[in-house]
Amino acid sequence: MALFLAILGFAAAFLAGLALYDVLQRRHAILHNFPILGHFRYLLESVGPELRQYIVTDNDEERPFSRDQRRWVYASSKMENNYFGFGTDNDLELEANYLIIKHSAFPLTTPRKGEPGFDPAYRVPCAKIIGAHRGRAKAFRPESMVNVSGMSFGSLGKAAIEALNRGSNIAGALHNTGEGGVSQYHLHGADLVLQVGTGYFACRDESGNFSMEKLEETVAGCPAIKAIEIKLSQGAKAGIGGLLPRAKITPEIAKARGVPLDRDCVSPAAHREFQDADSLLDFVERIAERTGLPVGIKSAVGETAFWRDLARLISSTGRAVDFITIDGGEGGTGAGPLVYADHVALPFKIGFSRVYREFVARDVHQKVVFGGSGKLGFPEEALFACALGCDIINVAREAMLAIGCIQAQRCHTGHCPTGIATHNSWLMGGLDPTLKSARLANYIVTLRHEMVRLSHTCGVAHPGLITTEHFTIIDPQFHSSSIEEVFQYGDRLARPSPEDRRRITELMHAPAAENR
Repeated sequence: MALFLAILGFAAAFLAGLALYDVLQRRHAILHNFPILGHFRYLLESVGPELRQYIVTDNDEERPFSRDQRRWVYASSKMENNYFGFGTDNDLELEANYLIIKHSAFPLTTPRKGEPGFDPAYRVPCAKIIGAHRGRAKAFRPESMVNVSGMSFGSLGKAAIEALNRGSNIAGALHNTGEGGVSQYHLHGADLVLQVGTGYFACRDESGNFSMEKLEETVAGCPAIKAIEIKLSQGAKAGIGGLLPRAKITPEIAKARGVPLDRDCVSPAAHREFQDADSLLDFVERIAERTGLPVGIKSAVGETAFWRDLARLISSTGRAVDFITIDGGEGGTGAGPLVYADHVALPFKIGFSRVYREFVARDVHQKVVFGGSGKLGFPEEALFACALGCDIINVAREAMLAIGCIQAQRCHTGHCPTGIATHNSWLMGGLDPTLKSARLANYIVTLRHEMVRLSHTCGVAHPGLITTEHFTIIDPQFHSSSIEEVFQYGDRLARPSPEDRRRITELMHAPAAENR
């Protein structure tokens, strides 16, 4: 009996010590938020490959991100070995629409540590200057092709926003605020893209209408804002707006958005300041004139008449948006009705190519900087987006994975177990912004590294020089197709202008300090 009590006492002391350690450590949000129990998650994860091999699913079946994709992000963010052994487990010959990158017989050499030209940050500047075509007073060349997409304070908690901003600063990436305005947690060093949604948060009057004076006040009070993005829609829930329930509105959120505490915070489905492409361009030009900043739009793609009209007006009137961000229907940082997530808005590759073709047809595609978002945070997907015409890649859920997301898909409940999409103080306590910011930076740098290495494999110096000729698409009938055939691009390849190609090649061969 005494021995039993001694063993029981030892076990209790051990568990108490383990629980205390879990709560005090800062590296793992799951262990902090769920002491002792959290270890079972890591145990199951460690034997996951064996369990899936015989019982559950393979490495590519899970959605929205497969086990292989998540493992690559986690390993990259922790600077661990992100290689995979024993060859591919994909069936290259029998999978539909399988992307193949065509390597060059004479690839370029990527400098290694200690060799001339090595840049540990793998800075990959954008091939175009945002705002150059319209001569904006504050036109600029983004330092990084890879940037953090719009995720607002309110949808995400303060610890997550701070981690994203700090990490973006370390990596030299732009941080999009999302439509929830600028909070104190956005002010940790990163350059910002201020997103203006249908609720006009951070630029609205007391009645909820757009206020140019408020916008100028916000911009003047935050020098980190480098561009303004007018959000028309997003892939996760295109065409329905959004709602932040009153119960989730904290004083900090109310201050950032400029909304009262005593009611739900509603984002309407459509803007009130413009009704078509023509009035949208007037709105863009007014904002650009008053702020000096480049102004662009973000949208998912449904009907194409709007894009055809926009391209026509840019070619004929002299007015223009400075950049366009196309969000694929597979995007998902915003929670929404299942039918909207599954069936509203075109997937990125189809939607982007339809828009890009309209701008090529009017010969205005070089006058606009094109960005893409929607599961593009992986080397092959990012490079394929470049081949389609993207100048900038924006990542959202991949950035969340880098700072600890485990794809629990509890974003809409307020009970995110890793403290990202929640305002629960206990759950947020498990997310250390300093530690997680380093992981985000590691992920962005690794993605840029992989994009540059793949570009070198194809024989070009910069991802912006990748063209449709560098890819082929294979199908289960042992046939292959070119991007021109599949996406109807014709002879006009998606690549920067000769001057942009010359300049970006110079930048890639210049010392790292000159890339800024």
